[in-house]
Order: sequence, then structure tokens, then C-alpha cells
Amino acid sequence: MRNVLSSMMLRCAIAVLCAIQLVGAAPLCAAQTAAPVPDLDGIAHVAIRVSDLEKSRDFYAALGFEQAFARSKNGIPTEAFLKVNDRQFIELYPRENASQQVGFMHVCFESKDLNALQRAYTARGLSPTDVRRAGAGNLLFTMRGPENQNLEYTQYMPGSMHSNDRGKHLGANRISSSFVGVSIGMRNTTAARAFYLDKLAFQTTHAPLTRHAEAGTWLVLPGDSTSQIEISNLTESDPGEFQIYFVVASLKKAEYQLSSAHLKFQKNRHSISVSDPDGNHVVLLPSAHP
Repeated sequence: MRNVLSSMMLRCAIAVLCAIQLVGAAPLCAAQTAAPVPDLDGIAHVAIRVSDLEKSRDFYAALGFEQAFARSKNGIPTEAFLKVNDRQFIELYPRENASQQVGFMHVCFESKDLNALQRAYTARGLSPTDVRRAGAGNLLFTMRGPENQNLEYTQYMPGSMHSNDRGKHLGANRISSSFVGVSIGMRNTTAARAFYLDKLAFQTTHAPLTRHAEAGTWLVLPGDSTSQIEISNLTESDPGEFQIYFVVASLKKAEYQLSSAHLKFQKNRHSISVSDPDGNHVVLLPSAHP
């Protein structure tokens, strides 16, 4: 009898210890394992608020980027879509009143499965909006990023304005056929980088787009797109101009095109920079950039 009781007590003790271990281990595992994030397929567009839509359109037209389509309300233009390639656009929004600051508005990332991406972000404690069909016909959700900046995510859909324009408006004189990075100004760069790394699963890169870049400044999107985001320092003296980076086959040829269009630019051995009418910088890098 004594042996039976001892055996029962031993089994009970083991069961209690196992329960304690499992209960204690669950939060630990949950804290250590974040929900995986699906790959991003690249940067779909950058959006810029402009002071004069016609002047900005003319500037990008001089770079060979054609307007694919536009949207308006009550006959007033509200948005122009300039085409870089079939999957990348520059969106220009005219300033509606003097209180609106011109310059960078948001960056939009492309995903092949927007619903899965939205669920993954939600599982990571973020608050993305529901996936919806946007005015141009693609799937879209948005989310507030560091310092309340808007982040957009899209999935191109059959029948959308973008899909219906495939193979069209690809200007023969485009100075570049793709942009590879965007520089976003932040006042607290440490917190912003941590958000992109820890929450959005971006990664640091050993091949930043700019030479002599500070370690950790450039971050690469999750996946194989190789597109990069720079978290740069925004100061009170910087009103918010940003930089968008394109690759070109030849800096010499790009220089000739800019000169022919009577655009002022700055150049060095490794890049050329030209400013749009509102002071945002288009940076041209050789295709074999570091």
C-alpha cells in the first residue's frame, strides 16, 4: 500500500511540474517567436505632394516618364500616375491648400498576397487597415509607421488601371527603367530603424545604395527584390525633401539627357542628382552600384 501511495504521489508531482513548465514556457516561446512576414515584391510607388502639378509633370516628362493615367474630382486633377515600368509608378498629388506641406507623402510596397501580409502584421501587434479595393482597382491596405508616417501596401489585380496599362506608356527616352530605393527622413532614426527591422522584418544590408553610408542606415525589403529604404536624419532645417534612387545603364548618357533638357544637376564619380521643382532629389546610380 505504501508503495502504491508513493507511486501515485510521484506521478502527481511529475504532472504538476510538467504543467508548471508548459505554462511558464508558453509566454517565453511566444515572446521569442514572431509571426513570419511574407516577402515583399518591391516598391510599387512613391507618392509626392507637389506645389504645381503641371511643372512637376513636365519635370518627370523631361526624364522620359510618361503619365499613364490620372484621376480627378469635379473636373479638378487630384492625382497623376507617372510610369517608371509596369510595376513602379510615381504618384503626384497637387497641393489643395497652402497649409499642406509639399514633398514626400508615402511609399507603397507590392505584395503577391496582401491578405496574408495583413494577417502577419496583425499577428505582430501592428494595426493595418482591412484589405480593400482602391480607386485604381488594386487591393490596398495602409498602416501608420514611425512618426505617424503612412505606409501603403498593394497587390496588382487584373482589370485595374495599372494592369490595363501593361506595356503602355513606357517612354523610349526614360532615363531609367527602375527605381531601387527611397530615402525617408525621420527625427528619431533609431526608433524608426527598430520598427522596420523588428516589426516589418526588413534587414540590414552589406551593399547600401550610397557609398560610405552609416552602418544600418539602409535597410533591404524582406524577400528577393533587393529594393532598399534609407532611414535618414530629418532636422528642423530640412522641410521634408526626400530622395528617390534610380539605376541607369550609363551616367554619361544620363548626363547628356539632363543637359539636353536644360536641367541643372550635380554629379560626382558615382552618381548624378537632379532636383524636381519642389526640391526633392532624383539620384541616378550606375547599374553596377556598390
